[in-house]
Amino acid sequence: MATLASAPLPIGLIGLGKHGIRYLTHLRTDVPGLRVAALCRKDAAAGAATAREIGAAFHADYEDLIADSRVAAVISVVPPTENERIVAAAVRAGKPLLLEKPFSASLAAGIRQRDLLVASGLPCLVSQTLRFTQVVREVRRQLPSLGRLHQIVLGQSFEPTRLGWLDDPALSGGGNILHTGIHMFDLLRHLSGGEITRVGCTATRVTTRLTEDSFAASMEIDVGDGPPLLAAVTGARTTPSRYGQLRVIGAAGQIVADHVHGRVARIDDRVETPLLQVESDPTVVTVLSEFERVARGLVVPSVDAGEGLAAVAIADACYRSVASGRFVANWPREDA
Repeated sequence: MATLASAPLPIGLIGLGKHGIRYLTHLRTDVPGLRVAALCRKDAAAGAATAREIGAAFHADYEDLIADSRVAAVISVVPPTENERIVAAAVRAGKPLLLEKPFSASLAAGIRQRDLLVASGLPCLVSQTLRFTQVVREVRRQLPSLGRLHQIVLGQSFEPTRLGWLDDPALSGGGNILHTGIHMFDLLRHLSGGEITRVGCTATRVTTRLTEDSFAASMEIDVGDGPPLLAAVTGARTTPSRYGQLRVIGAAGQIVADHVHGRVARIDDRVETPLLQVESDPTVVTVLSEFERVARGLVVPSVDAGEGLAAVAIADACYRSVASGRFVANWPREDA
C-alpha cells in the first residue's frame, strides 16, 4: 500500500474559475503530497497558458483529462450541472474523485451519481468545507457538554455574487439555497447526528434575476427518542458584509460561534466564556490533505457521496416548500 512518504500523487484539476484558482494555488504551495499533472478549463487559451506555466498537460475536454494515464486522481471545481458526466467518467477510469459542493444540481441527478459511485466502489470526497473548519470542529467537541440538544440556529450572509453563471439555472441548478445553504444543511446533520424530516422555506430575489439570493427556513430533525430538534437556517448573498453564525442550544447551555470571524464561545446563564479564536483557517488545504489520503487508499472519505446527496435532498425540500408555500417532508433516505 502507498504511504504519504511516496512521490507526489499526480492530480487532474477540472475548472479554473474563482474556486478552481484557489485549489490550484493550494495544490502548488500547501499540499506537497499532490502534484498538478493536468488541467482543464472552459477558456482553452487561458487554460493552456496556465498549464504551460506550471508544466502540466492541458485538456479542453474533462473526459480526456480524466482518461489521461498521467492522472491518478481527479479534482472537479465546476458548476454542479457537470457533475453527473464527471462522476461517470471517473468511474469508467477508476480514479478517485474530489467534487466541490454541491454534490449534484438536483436530487434525481444526485441519486444517480450516488448509486453509480456506490456500485463501483470508487471513493468520492465531497468538499463540504465548513465541516473542516476549526470553528465547527470545536463546536462538535463541545456538544456532549450541552446535554440533549433543543435547537440549532445557522445563518450566513455574503456580498452579491459576481459569478454570472450562478444566476443561470441551466448552469447552476439553483441559487443561494443550493450553493450556500448546502453548507448549513450539511452542518445540521453533522452537528445533530439526526435526519431532517420536515422543511418550511421562503425565498426571494434581491440582487439576482433568475435564482434566489435570500432565504429563510425552519426544519425539524429526528434525533431518535423524544421531540424533534428544531432548526432555523437563513442565508443571504445581498450585502457587503459577512457573518457565519452557529448557535447550538442544549439542556445544559449553549455554544455560539461564527465561522467567518473565527470564534467560539459557551453561554451558561448570562455568562459568555470564549473558547476559541482563529485568525486564519485555510479549509481547502485541509480538504486537499484528506483527499490525498483518500486517493492513496489510506482513509475513506469523511464526506462521501451519501453525505453529499443528503445535503442536496434538503435543498430540494426547500425548493419544494418555496413552490408550495407549505411545510414539506424531506426526501426519505430509506426510499433511495
